[in-house]
Amino acid sequence: MAKVALIGASGAVGSRLLRELSDGGHIVTGIARNPEKIVALPGVTARKGDVFDTEGLADLIRGHDAVISSVHFLDSDTDALIEAVRASGVKRYLVVGGAGSREVAPGKR
Repeated sequence: MAKVALIGASGAVGSRLLRELSDGGHIVTGIARNPEKIVALPGVTARKGDVFDTEGLADLIRGHDAVISSVHFLDSDTDALIEAVRASGVKRYLVVGGAGSREVAPGKR
């Protein structure tokens, strides 16, 4: 069981990851602009976070085993988030995206 910070926990990809992490018995801090949109699940704590606030985000993710970001960025927008992960001391950082994740009927595009 890991302690995971999930950034973008209320989004399309993040909400699915949140459920998977909860079902796997992990302790999750779900971080979103609007934490009230984060689904209440076992082992999940919803927190408000701003991906452009390096210091505030570093404080939220400090002490976790891993950070997962499901937030869509343009390349230049990731600087504050990457610096927050560095400043927090968390050693594992995973970025996931939603390209190709739309659920469609088999055989359809």
